[in-house]
Amino acid sequence: MTQTIPVLAVTSGEPAGIGPDICLQLAQHRHRQVLVVLADRNFLQQRAQQLGYQVELVDYPASSLRPLPAGQLYVLHQPLQQAARAGALNPANSPYVLDLLTRAVQGCQAAEFDGMVTAPVHKGVINDAGIPFTGHTEFLAGQTGAAQVVMMLVGGGMRVALATTHLPLHAVPAAITAILLENVLHIMQRDLVRYFGIVRPRILVAGLNPHAGEGGHLGREEVDIMIPVLDRLRAAGMDVSVPLPADTLFAPHCLAQCDCVLAMYHDQGLPVLKHASFGQGVNVTLGLPIIRTSVDHGTALELAGSGRADVGSLLEAINMAAEMVRHERGHDA
Repeated sequence: MTQTIPVLAVTSGEPAGIGPDICLQLAQHRHRQVLVVLADRNFLQQRAQQLGYQVELVDYPASSLRPLPAGQLYVLHQPLQQAARAGALNPANSPYVLDLLTRAVQGCQAAEFDGMVTAPVHKGVINDAGIPFTGHTEFLAGQTGAAQVVMMLVGGGMRVALATTHLPLHAVPAAITAILLENVLHIMQRDLVRYFGIVRPRILVAGLNPHAGEGGHLGREEVDIMIPVLDRLRAAGMDVSVPLPADTLFAPHCLAQCDCVLAMYHDQGLPVLKHASFGQGVNVTLGLPIIRTSVDHGTALELAGSGRADVGSLLEAINMAAEMVRHERGHDA
């Protein structure tokens, strides 16, 4: 977009979950960004009535875009396949969920939107519909043709990126290759500069094994794969650590010396961050040609339609996407 105010697409996610609820809650706040919620307009109106929210849905595209006052919400209508009900998953609506993402990506690629922010989807019901789907991160990589993407969560004063994402634990060691590590660290370096304004990112790298392999006695991945890559990147000027034991890496005095942590697998790094920031964390996809942030929580089917869903993580994701837009514009200037 050429205008100063960021225009962000917000996908409402799984219709049976809390995504529509928290998108509607956006209308209770004033925003400095232009937010366009992608959803079935009639369904969103019904959910607002169920929740008792007074929201005026403004059709997008509009003649002129501006941040709306509290009580109003831009909606880009995407039709549901079947009627949706809070808490009741329906595989027939899985194509709708993916259509929301596809439309937002297309808008970002066409400079219609400056970035996209995603409410949660339900991986299981999408797979139940016969559509192979491992997560937003991988889907968006396919949509944009990104060769490699990196999941990074931000919250609790931490940034934690993942070398591998949604893999069963037994598959992780084989996935940690020299090429993967080098690509992931280059993406982190580039995007921390471009989108976060960090001139020379300091990255702490967690070892794969307990005690970072104990010199090869508790596993050889650190010695055979990780250390040679990290030594090579350090010699080329990148500020990356040696493999560090994950059980002490997240101590405050270590975190104070870095801008981001690279964990080797999903449940190595994210439990620590989510303990510190659950409900306020943000998921950022690095390596895409577009800006994408997301909430750090799931669909919470049991809360859908109850009015008890917390919009905090979505607000943080919106603010972070807007900051990334600002840094990108400054970087490209």
